[in-house]
Order: sequence, then C-alpha cells, then structure tokens
Amino acid sequence: MDTKYLEIIKAPVITEKSGILAQEGKYVFKVDSRSNKTEIKLAIEKIFNVKVKEIRTLNVKPKKKRVGRYSGLTNRSKKAFVTLAEGQTIDLG
Repeated sequence: MDTKYLEIIKAPVITEKSGILAQEGKYVFKVDSRSNKTEIKLAIEKIFNVKVKEIRTLNVKPKKKRVGRYSGLTNRSKKAFVTLAEGQTIDLG
C-alpha cells in the first residue's frame, strides 16, 4: 500500500453519531484539508479494500480556545462522510 493514501486519511471519527451512521453503511473520517473527493475515495478503497459509493466533505472551522489569559484558535480540519456500496463494511474497532 502506498504511504500517500495514509497521509490523506488521518483517523476515523468515533462518536455516538458516527456509530449510528456506521449501521447505515456511512463512515466518518478526519482527512487532510488539502485533499479532494477523488483522492479520498481512492485512499479509502485502497486502504480498506471496499467499494465507495459516495463522498461528502465538510470543512471544520477553528474554534476559539482560552488558556489562562492567552486566547487562540484550534486547527482547522476536514471531515469526509463516506457511503459504501451495498453489503460493504469497514471494521474500525
């Protein structure tokens, strides 16, 4: 497997909502903010050996955070909502 695919897909998003979506064949991943849908689709198909039906992406805006008297922003990121073909699953756990 090529390492460039591992650079595109950073981590799965494991939340209560993503667990409900996983039962419907939809999975959520944190991805590189510079990647596009075609690159994400290729990476998911190569890493997990599944057939991707649809990709939806979401740019996550930075949030304001404070530590004592210092304030700043969290890093911006990108999420990909991946819908798999019928009968396909990914084991994230």
